[in-house]
Amino acid sequence: MKMILKGKRALVTGASVGIGRALARALASQGVTVVVAARRTAALDDLAAEIAAAGHPRPRPLGVDLGKRGAAADLAARATAEVGQIDILVNNAGANVLGSQFGAGDSDAMRELFELNYWSPLALIQALVPGMRQRRDGAVVNVTSLAGIAPWVFTGHYSSTKAALSLASETLRLELRGSGVHVLELMAGPTETALLAGARQNVPGAGRAMALGPTGTTEELARLVVRALERRRKILVYPRTLGLTPVFPSPSRWFMTLLQRKLDGDVSRLAQPGDRG
Repeated sequence: MKMILKGKRALVTGASVGIGRALARALASQGVTVVVAARRTAALDDLAAEIAAAGHPRPRPLGVDLGKRGAAADLAARATAEVGQIDILVNNAGANVLGSQFGAGDSDAMRELFELNYWSPLALIQALVPGMRQRRDGAVVNVTSLAGIAPWVFTGHYSSTKAALSLASETLRLELRGSGVHVLELMAGPTETALLAGARQNVPGAGRAMALGPTGTTEELARLVVRALERRRKILVYPRTLGLTPVFPSPSRWFMTLLQRKLDGDVSRLAQPGDRG
């Protein structure tokens, strides 16, 4: 049965830029009241004004740093207080911090990356999904990555967080079977965002590899997510031309390994990105 989005209330994390911003706009255009969360509160205010000016329900902006433990549970409480209940949770907030496995290890930056990319989505699920189960209605959208299938040098920690969230999404779907709560995993490939631009600039060989394949836009991705929610799809791969990647992961890994065959993992080649991005 088709999911009716109009009148529902959604929490979208990482909504200040890129995929999250596009998803907030797309959901609001369907009559969804959106709570938008991110670190950059000024960008959230701009987004709220833009959506309201288009004649859609004005989003509620909430500033938060989900890289800090406990911030996700606090955000869930604040979002619920703003709109009464959350019917759709979009776990989009994420970042990439560059570093080799042998160099970065379990450094504070990498542990914070796991907090943001993996633990905060689970904390929000823990806080909000029980209410959805009681109402027997709701949806969780987890934004993962095709990098969780085929990694690139110096992005192993990022790939690991997304692979972990992908497995968590599949498990959650099994656990919620028959509950009325839907789980959609968005497996995002190359999409024009600040994160992709940073990868092109800072990850050795990434620009050359990306030039060989498709690159999508946040606007098209957001439209497809809305349609996937309405149709209760389980997995959406974007760009769509990469749809067979999770079905045939071994060829994808082989191809990525081939592209990296001349890279030696020398950390002296690694540009320092400064902040997570």
